Amino acid sequence: MKRLAFMFPGQGSQVVGMGKEIHDHYPSVQEMFDQANEALGKDIRNLMFNGPKETLTETENTQPALLLSSVAVYSILKEEGIAPDMVVGHSLGEYSALVAAGALKLDNALPLVATRGRLMEQAFPKGQGTMAAVLGLEQTAIEAVLSEIQDEIVDVANLNCPGQIVISGSQAGVEQASLMLKEKGAKRVLPLNVSGPFHSRLMKAANDEFADYLHRVDIHQANIPVYANVTAQPVRDAANIKELLLKQLYSPVRFEESVRNMIEQGADTFVEVGTGKVLCGLLRKINRNVTTFAVQDLESLEKFQAWYKEENK
Repeated sequence: MKRLAFMFPGQGSQVVGMGKEIHDHYPSVQEMFDQANEALGKDIRNLMFNGPKETLTETENTQPALLLSSVAVYSILKEEGIAPDMVVGHSLGEYSALVAAGALKLDNALPLVATRGRLMEQAFPKGQGTMAAVLGLEQTAIEAVLSEIQDEIVDVANLNCPGQIVISGSQAGVEQASLMLKEKGAKRVLPLNVSGPFHSRLMKAANDEFADYLHRVDIHQANIPVYANVTAQPVRDAANIKELLLKQLYSPVRFEESVRNMIEQGADTFVEVGTGKVLCGLLRKINRNVTTFAVQDLESLEKFQAWYKEENK
């Protein structure tokens, strides 16, 4: 019997038109989008399907849009009787994972991530914080360079896969770090198109207000293990989930470690649920022996369903 792990993408996977094909084909998804518009007090459906791209890319819009597209696809898989044994999400994707695990209801999760996005945008002056992907250097080498930077804040933000680690901090700090990392042997340092220094200490400014909001949201015991970004360990307890979501704002996303721990627990098939194929790309660099699927439209949904039926005859 295959052990399924569902993965949920984070910011950067958004694209105009996301979720439209699944929406147009399934009345239950159309109903879900109606509820989402109501929960958010805005027409998120129109923004997802028609843009403009600049508005969709604003963190306050991107986060609920990605969550909605992931949960829509997940809901169809669930209707077809396909359920994961464990879940993980990348940054924002952790909220989609919590919905899939039954710890969060969608109508609570949507305004929660919209608030998270707004507070993340406000935590540091726009245009003064950024992130960059460092290719070809180990974590210890990167941390050694960052520790040399005195007047600016730069932190390790995402531990994605072997040879790909993202740093985050002030614009000046990331530029300084990028030059130093290239001197230390990084193959490339690629600036990311993001609106702030996410998963760095500079996000702590958003913490108090987000904590106030989060503590008013009902979070339940998860039905299946959710591998937390902060610890890379499975979590199910509601109080622990809340505590980890707060730390997640300013802590590194330990994606590679999470995946390795899931494989240790028997996961042999990883399904990226929602928009894009970013996580499948990372997974192939972590472990080439596991099966991967990215399910985001009717064609990929049918392909995965056919495989699943064949495997579970």
